[in-house]
Amino acid sequence: MNTIEDIKGGKIPRHLAIIMDGNGRWAKQKGRLRVFGHENGVNTVRNTVEHCAKLNLQFLTLYAFSTENWKRPKLEVDTLMKLLVATLRKELQTFNDNNIRLNAIGNIGSLPKKVNRELTEVIGKTRDNTGMTLTLALSYGAREEIKNAMQQIALKVKNNIISPENIDETIINTHLYTHNLPDVDLLIRTSGERRISNFLLWQIAYAELYFIEVFWPDFTEQHLVEAIINYQNRERRFGKTSEQLT
Repeated sequence: MNTIEDIKGGKIPRHLAIIMDGNGRWAKQKGRLRVFGHENGVNTVRNTVEHCAKLNLQFLTLYAFSTENWKRPKLEVDTLMKLLVATLRKELQTFNDNNIRLNAIGNIGSLPKKVNRELTEVIGKTRDNTGMTLTLALSYGAREEIKNAMQQIALKVKNNIISPENIDETIINTHLYTHNLPDVDLLIRTSGERRISNFLLWQIAYAELYFIEVFWPDFTEQHLVEAIINYQNRERRFGKTSEQLT
């Protein structure tokens, strides 16, 4: 069985993104409420973050709450927000012990004030850490992100700050929530679903996609290692041929 130490010498993705899916179905299988799955999913988040830090991964982005998730039952949404506040408070020491810098992307202003305040505080207290950047995608939707970027660029064109002919990928990137992050190298989705669900649509243009059948609360170090081994065995051509790469 391979471990974190076994794969350190290979090609490690610079930026790993994870769609943490299946908490509700995991709980349902056990005859429990969906919130029970979310509570157990927090433990998987903690373990995964620590494993990634051991890998010296530079960037980890977790899809924690989408713009569409606001449509879920109020009890579930309220529980998720309370869990987020409690987890941020509890894990601050873990972040600092592991030299992890916290970041957040999405429509952060739409989060409850208590969540926003806690998030801002932890981001501030980890700002000087120089290890892995952990980004939480909260109230995040890629289409909304791209729409907002286009509106900002259009306004700058209108005010003669940007010329239309000068708009390129770099300018678009600087107007996205992820302007301080590199493109995603590897995207993992748990639970067996094989879709992107409006997550980092621009940033995963050339990402390697890895879908795994296990629900998020059951995702372990071994599953993470297997995903990265799979990544290490792929040839990333970015539109070129194999011969050009060699």
